Amino acid sequence: MKKVTGLGGIFFKTKDPELMKDWYARNLGLVTNEYGSVFEFRESDKPENKAYSVWSPFKEDTEYFQPSEKEFMINYRVENIEKLVEELREAGVIICDEIETYEYGKFVHILDPENNKIELWEPVDQVFEKMYEGKTTK
Repeated sequence: MKKVTGLGGIFFKTKDPELMKDWYARNLGLVTNEYGSVFEFRESDKPENKAYSVWSPFKEDTEYFQPSEKEFMINYRVENIEKLVEELREAGVIICDEIETYEYGKFVHILDPENNKIELWEPVDQVFEKMYEGKTTK
């Protein structure tokens, strides 16, 4: 079973998320929105399909990264998140929460051996395509 299929996002803490979004938009050309920037790309196995990843600055006092004390969190795109969580649980990996489902995908959080919180995302890219058509960083 294929587990991680790609990078889903990079999340990091910052003193001023709005300043960071503005700076990256102005200086590096990111197309930004309220969350950060959505990157659009093509799936290598199915180049006719669009896929997405997210770059997102968070307030430095966010609790979203807890229990990790790190300044960043990585999101990985995965397939069959339910089966993957079963396998991870059997392997003794710490599962931080239950799988949550939204129209744009399913999410769960785990911890790696150094207590880095990792977000796993089984995306529904077609919803992202409708939400962000013409508003992505390519």
